[in-house]
Amino acid sequence: MAEISLLRKVTHAPRHRAEGRSSGLSNTAREALWGYFFIAPWIIGFLLFSLGPILATMYLSLTHYDVVSAPRWAGLDNFSRMFFEDAEYWKTLAVTVKYSAIRVPLCIAVGLVLAMLINTQARGISIFRLALYLPAIVPLVAASILWLWLLNPQYGFINPTLRDTFGVVAPNWLRDENFALLAIISLSVWQIGHTMMIFLAGLQEIPKELYEAAELDGASTLQKTRFVTLSMLTPTIYFNLIIGIINSFQAFAAVFILTRGGPANETMVYIMYLYRRGIEYLEMGYASTMALVLVAIILSLTILIMKTSDKWVNYDRV
Repeated sequence: MAEISLLRKVTHAPRHRAEGRSSGLSNTAREALWGYFFIAPWIIGFLLFSLGPILATMYLSLTHYDVVSAPRWAGLDNFSRMFFEDAEYWKTLAVTVKYSAIRVPLCIAVGLVLAMLINTQARGISIFRLALYLPAIVPLVAASILWLWLLNPQYGFINPTLRDTFGVVAPNWLRDENFALLAIISLSVWQIGHTMMIFLAGLQEIPKELYEAAELDGASTLQKTRFVTLSMLTPTIYFNLIIGIINSFQAFAAVFILTRGGPANETMVYIMYLYRRGIEYLEMGYASTMALVLVAIILSLTILIMKTSDKWVNYDRV
């Protein structure tokens, strides 16, 4: 009997100790700790690479900072200088607005047309879809270097072809004030694959019953496109419009490689000017001010589009 009693004590003791240790933390608390553990990498990354730089930018915008010396408090001097003294800033903003006003509608229109052309089940259509989408996956730097070669007036492809085949003397695209901005926009149109595929997905979601009903009513192809296709695609157009505006105001890599803001600052977009002030002139405080204003501009345009979307975006689905 003594041996049985001792065996029971030995058998039950670890379980009691384990229960004692676990009773100090509830299941809910343990689940919460595991949740925090799994999201900790994201939180750390957000603090280091998002929130930290944002707060630093807000602080530096109120200082004179040249990287070499410590920041000196400036208050609102940078904002006053930018809005009331820097004429080049306003020209830069005008160039950016012009760039966006041409690029965004053009990319949406071309992307929509291409999506409508490949929205078919014809044999071999996947090859055409792949061919049209491939430029979108080319890195922007590599695509810009390709464009630099294509548009070179001496040993490029475009100008010699126009001259030898059609007898047309083409301009120096990237050095002509009238064509430099359009040449940069053409690169964006060439890389239209993402916009095209988003439109294609939207087209394939349109119920076929709507087209059949329109045909019964005697609608022409143009009428079906206008009142069915475009009407049902307004949410997709709305999405591409916002993304296009954001990307246009953040344009930098293509401009930096192709023109560096020239000729005569005709392609000096916002981020290019910010880069010049911050990196080349070491005016980090002023560049930080420009960055904050850019965020405010993009946010304002986005809110404006969202507020007006109820008047033209159709969310009805059959």
